[in-house]
Amino acid sequence: MSGLERYQKVNKIGEGTYGVVYKAIDKVNGKFVALKKVRLGFGEEGVPSTAIREIAVMRELCHPNIERLIDVIHTGKMIFLIFEFVQFDLKRFLDIQVKEKEAAFLDPRLIKSFMYQLLKGIGYCHAHCIIHRDLKPQNILIDHMGNLKIGDFGLARTFSVPLRPYSHEIVTLWYRAPEILLGCAKYSASVDIWSVGCIMAELALGKPIFCGDSEIDELYKIFQVLGTPTEDVWHGVGLLPYWKSTFPKWKRKTFEDLVPALGEDGLELLERLLQYDPTKRPSALDALNMRYFEKLRAEEEEDED
Repeated sequence: MSGLERYQKVNKIGEGTYGVVYKAIDKVNGKFVALKKVRLGFGEEGVPSTAIREIAVMRELCHPNIERLIDVIHTGKMIFLIFEFVQFDLKRFLDIQVKEKEAAFLDPRLIKSFMYQLLKGIGYCHAHCIIHRDLKPQNILIDHMGNLKIGDFGLARTFSVPLRPYSHEIVTLWYRAPEILLGCAKYSASVDIWSVGCIMAELALGKPIFCGDSEIDELYKIFQVLGTPTEDVWHGVGLLPYWKSTFPKWKRKTFEDLVPALGEDGLELLERLLQYDPTKRPSALDALNMRYFEKLRAEEEEDED
């Protein structure tokens, strides 16, 4: 048995601009899969560019913390992408853990585990010159065992040095780096690191940290927490296309007051991830080597032995 007949739909689990995602069962091995049906003929290109990009990128990636693309099936009028099935996305998981259990925030041990896995997955992407460009809780998957996998690579792209101009119409607003909001066209993997910081803060707060309803409002939400940037903290900020010297001047708040649940080492990591100057943000590998993850690194080394 091969092709689409191998999979039997169970129920719809999501829908986006370019298609519908179903939970399905593989009739050959009895395992659940996620079946993404991509509509063809959308616009002038036929096959949506996001689908082409997702297929190209995910065929190159193989890592425990990245959702696995199992198969691609073309039926003439449709393309079906078959992914491993993972029970929750991180947003749903957070809603269950925080809202339904009436907790103020996610368990600090879970936050640390999820951040460790997320940084390992995104570090693997960056090592293979791929920027995800749309990291958010809805695109991060969690199974019943607490294993985390990065999904939805529809906006991902490869990067090179020297940097080339890229689109700034990327990354869901609440997780979009300030350099993109200010019109910077040449950005790098550090935009993913900013998104990781936003996700970390959300896990510790139980809600998104920067909830803007427009690009300017998003900037102001960031400024109200981190303080309005100056040349001292972000060299060259005044040269960015959308920078205005008339921006309101807010003073920086302390993360210790905002997200005390993270503890000293967690706050140190969060502050580094959410630095204005993209050149000062740590790489994923540098972040994984910080004190916050010391115990997890030791446990991992013991397991390898």
